Amino acid sequence: MSNEVRSYGWEAQPRDLSIVLSGKKNIRDPKPQTVASNKLPDAPLAKSVLEYAERELSTETFNHSMRVYYYGNDSLRAEHETYAEPLSGKAIQTQQFPEWRFTDETYLLACLLHDIGTTDKNISATKMSFEFYGGFLAHSLLSQELHAPIAQAESVVEAIIRHQDIGDSGKITTAGLLLQLATIFDNMGGHKELVHEDTIADVTRHYPRNKWSSCFAATIRKENELKPWAHTTALGEEDFPNGVLNNKVMEPYD
Repeated sequence: MSNEVRSYGWEAQPRDLSIVLSGKKNIRDPKPQTVASNKLPDAPLAKSVLEYAERELSTETFNHSMRVYYYGNDSLRAEHETYAEPLSGKAIQTQQFPEWRFTDETYLLACLLHDIGTTDKNISATKMSFEFYGGFLAHSLLSQELHAPIAQAESVVEAIIRHQDIGDSGKITTAGLLLQLATIFDNMGGHKELVHEDTIADVTRHYPRNKWSSCFAATIRKENELKPWAHTTALGEEDFPNGVLNNKVMEPYD
């Protein structure tokens, strides 16, 4: 297997989470993690995309994107941690599931850009579903403007396009699956057993939800009204926004 496939999260994983989790709610009980214990990637590419996201996204969407990053890291810990000290995200992956070894930077880029298609400007600029248009925007930014490695840029684009591609057949990339898990968790409280409650409290202190449930539900409805054919409708034209609004896990933090 090529280094690019492993480094940038291209390895195939089942879309069926019951297979990924071996039929359990989690592999191991999660332990608390803090924002302070997870240093953000600080290479020029990551810094440039972070600045772009802060500039282009609303505060609510930017905070959601950062929560997805930190919950995603914590999801890896919840699934794979051996709890030997000291630990880092890379050690967890290496010790438990070496096939999940891909760069923190790749995942951060996917998190920061996964909802770029939902901005007021972008959602109205195309007839394409927001994930697909967001993928186009991300590809242009990463490959043409910032000259990211092609395999890395394309992995990010694939994850963005498929982050709402939920199902139980076929495969998805490792980066795409992790992005799915973390977005479902933040948006709907799905798979709550993967993340410790203390982690939620710490992450939301740093990146407040600011009524994210009602904000994102309104975005879903706007997308579906503008584009009745949108891929978002596959999640349920009423079930999806109502599920977001009824996110009981995040309700205390909203």
